[in-house]
Amino acid sequence: MLNSIIGTKIGMTRIFDKIGNMIPVTVVSVKPNVITAVRTKEKDGYTAVRLGYGEIDEKKVNRPDMGFFKKNNLPVKKYQLEFRTADISGLQTGQEVKLDIFKAGEYVDVAGTSKGKGFAGTVKRHGFAGGVITHGQSDRQRSPGSIGSQGFQRVIKGLRMAGHLGHEKVTIQHLEIAEVDPEKSVILIKGAVPGVNNDIVVISKTVKRVKVKREAAPAKKEKKGAAKSAKK
Repeated sequence: MLNSIIGTKIGMTRIFDKIGNMIPVTVVSVKPNVITAVRTKEKDGYTAVRLGYGEIDEKKVNRPDMGFFKKNNLPVKKYQLEFRTADISGLQTGQEVKLDIFKAGEYVDVAGTSKGKGFAGTVKRHGFAGGVITHGQSDRQRSPGSIGSQGFQRVIKGLRMAGHLGHEKVTIQHLEIAEVDPEKSVILIKGAVPGVNNDIVVISKTVKRVKVKREAAPAKKEKKGAAKSAKK
């Protein structure tokens, strides 16, 4: 069974529940994904499914990929991602995967590429506190400070310093699905999702344990004798 799908982040909006509480949601457009390949344990050594997503002009596709699509009579897709799955029964090349594999109330993990913020210092990138404004150090508030002893005479690998911030793969786990609209091919996910608008995201069923929501127990009625003693 396939538990993942590729979509496009549209942006954020808000909806209201039955009581009137406002819920911030991210709108993700999920057009049908096409299975472009099925990996089997006998042939490939593992079981997985490769999904194709997004429209693209055939002139922009390289020859190896174009030959693969034509050989298997598949529609040309812009993106292809592979997902491991233990059960591939009933899945075949050319089959469409739609967002009806999800339903409202389920929890998912959403992966995407975070927004790039360019070159950033240690305060913004790693949350350093910076220096104090004392003893004439009026221009050292956001300085990283010392990077260690002089014994190594070099910068130790992995040291937290200034550098490029953002534009990396980020996964946010355990987000609840607020609504699924198959007619508009749209899914609403509570909270924020990584990435810029119109960028692709991967939605997968959560790997975390889902806690069952319990309804609040009705308040117990006080006994008549207890109420009278309370009044006295």
